[in-house]
Amino acid sequence: MAALSIYALTGAALVGLGFFGLLAARHLLRRVVAFNLIGSGLFLYFGAAATRGAAPDPVPQALIITGIVVALAASALAVALVVAQVRAAGRATLPEEEDAP
Repeated sequence: MAALSIYALTGAALVGLGFFGLLAARHLLRRVVAFNLIGSGLFLYFGAAATRGAAPDPVPQALIITGIVVALAASALAVALVVAQVRAAGRATLPEEEDAP
């Protein structure tokens, strides 16, 4: 199996684990981490897809770097919103999830 296929499959596995974590986790910080895992898997998959052929294409690589910067800013905003939720409500879960078994 080629190295690019391993990278692409690893990226797909990270996206799958991230979706599972996003759906299964109740704690908001765990959901933020799961969402970041989805993004990391997509970056890895797109990086593997960009290097197919003889020479790597610089445009997808530049888009991946830009996406990493945007993901970092979105993660910081999400963590700030979770902290605000905890300070306001006293818990790190959403109200409708408190009643669920």
